[in-house]
Amino acid sequence: MKTLISIGFFLCFMGAFSYNNPERDTLNIAEYLKHADGDKIYPSAKQMEMLKKVMPNDAYKAAPQITDRAYWDAMAATSSGKVYLNKAMSLLDEKPEVPISDEIYRRANKEGNRGIYKPRYYRTMDRLEHFILAECLENKGRFLPQINTYVQAIMDMKSWLHPNHDDNNNGVLEGKRVTIDLGARKFGGVLAIAESLLGNSLSQAMRTEIKKQLQWRITDSYLKSCKLNDKNNTWIKSTSNWNSVCTSGSVLVTIINSKSAEERLAAVGSSINSMKYYISGFGDDGYCSEGLGYWGYGFNHYLYLAQMLSDYTEGKINLFSFDNPEKLKRIGNFPEHFEIQNGTCAPFADGVSHTESSGSNFAEMLSSKHYGAIKPSEIRMEEAVEQIIAWNNPELFSVNNESETQKSELNGHTYFDDFGMVISRGKQKVPFSIAIKAGHNAENHNHSDVGTYILILDEDFMSGDIGAPSYTAGSFSKDNKARSSWGHPVPRINNTLQSNGREFEGKITETIFENNSDKVVMDMKAAYELPMLKSLTRTMVNDKSGTGTISVQDYFAASEPVTFGTAIMTYTKYEIIDNHTVILTSKSQKVKAEVAGIGGQIKIKDEQVPVKSLREGGTAYRIGIDFEKPIKEGSIVIKYTPVLGNI
Repeated sequence: MKTLISIGFFLCFMGAFSYNNPERDTLNIAEYLKHADGDKIYPSAKQMEMLKKVMPNDAYKAAPQITDRAYWDAMAATSSGKVYLNKAMSLLDEKPEVPISDEIYRRANKEGNRGIYKPRYYRTMDRLEHFILAECLENKGRFLPQINTYVQAIMDMKSWLHPNHDDNNNGVLEGKRVTIDLGARKFGGVLAIAESLLGNSLSQAMRTEIKKQLQWRITDSYLKSCKLNDKNNTWIKSTSNWNSVCTSGSVLVTIINSKSAEERLAAVGSSINSMKYYISGFGDDGYCSEGLGYWGYGFNHYLYLAQMLSDYTEGKINLFSFDNPEKLKRIGNFPEHFEIQNGTCAPFADGVSHTESSGSNFAEMLSSKHYGAIKPSEIRMEEAVEQIIAWNNPELFSVNNESETQKSELNGHTYFDDFGMVISRGKQKVPFSIAIKAGHNAENHNHSDVGTYILILDEDFMSGDIGAPSYTAGSFSKDNKARSSWGHPVPRINNTLQSNGREFEGKITETIFENNSDKVVMDMKAAYELPMLKSLTRTMVNDKSGTGTISVQDYFAASEPVTFGTAIMTYTKYEIIDNHTVILTSKSQKVKAEVAGIGGQIKIKDEQVPVKSLREGGTAYRIGIDFEKPIKEGSIVIKYTPVLGNI
């Protein structure tokens, strides 16, 4: 064991020396991107020549084969290895839950019903991953029968797609086309790891069939789309999490499984061209319009692609810096800056409302290493690739046992000045805070929500953005009232909602940040297709003195009289006292909303949000505040004040 540790230390030392050696060839990603073949993702001839200088000739090995007992016995002796093995043993009697029937597949496709298949998919893949690594750790053959059963079950699936990602005619299920989605890339990755690590522990017939299926289901489909920009894998140019997730899986499969050095070069080269689009989806300020949950999912897979390519090329391909290290650093630190208070965050778009999660924190771990982000106090892995990377790079995955001392107090405000989003944090004993954004209506997972906001009193969501509808049929429709501006605390003018597209945006025109008060002014006129509208501004003031007061004022001017109204959105219990007062009562807190109209008389009318299933749970309400008659100019002011004391 001492010899093994000494060798490991020597290799780490040599790796560190090599990494800092300026004489070695490294890929200049900025220069590489300049040589792309127009808008093609597939690398150009010049890019291929650049890749040949930094890429090895051999296929990628995520870890040594099971026969390398020095490596696997060392992993088995670690605390994480013991935990992993115990988890696998607890799953040993479970049967695979795929293939699903064609009937369930078609029903899920038609209804958008994820609950009838998705848990089955991911439980199956999670168990198989545990069986594979556990067999490598233990080497007793105990897990091989289940591995064979699970692998065969996956290969018997007609489609590896999430059914709701197939076309309306179920073309992939029917064998008319091949495409890759979030599920297919994972099925492919699990089988690639199985064949690579277990080697001759599997029959030759099974190994041959695995490699055959990986080639046509993943590699051929991926590289064809990269060459032709076809309609099968349009995510290769996406700015959303789909790009990083599906790209990382496709590359993993190809560089492990493909016998062709040219295909391996092309897959890696395509991924670099593709990641240009993914990174462009973040603001220059690091803002992730998809929200914190999708930051974790998407950036997690970007970073494991980065680590995989770094390991594969001995650091010669560095996606951790890409062509813009400062932007990557801001992206890596997004979670801390996005927190409002007490673990809460804005559920804008399809985002989550709390920072804590039971899912993987792989992205946080690597961000702490590469971008100086706060180091987590625990390690949570979801995929076998993540666990293997952690075993191969233990220096990257040490936890912070004193996380509270590392975490600094949140600033009084955060301003994402590129996307136009402000968090104004109260500093009272019971803090009263607001997150408010301008943005535009072509953001990823967009909700047509220019001007939306969320109010937090202590840990309770009192008013504002109600978050996402659950993913069922119709949930992504622009007419879904939880996704359109109808279901957001923003104006409705002449019964017209905000329009969808990049040009329909808000602009923050003024900010004042002081110890006891923050002010934000945004121009929202461009979010509406109304030619008679001359001006529309929203002004937020957070008066942090005393118990706090947050006011939101909408001013408009038009060339002719228009109907005008806005809304208080809430999940809380509420009482409409009169046309000027609403009391909002959550589980632990109470807020008074005082409403005033300038330029005309106002009225209040409440109604339930008619969406059956909302991510945040419970029932949401729209408390509409409207001028009684059309007017050419006016303002509506909503002033929120905490009501402290027993509820």
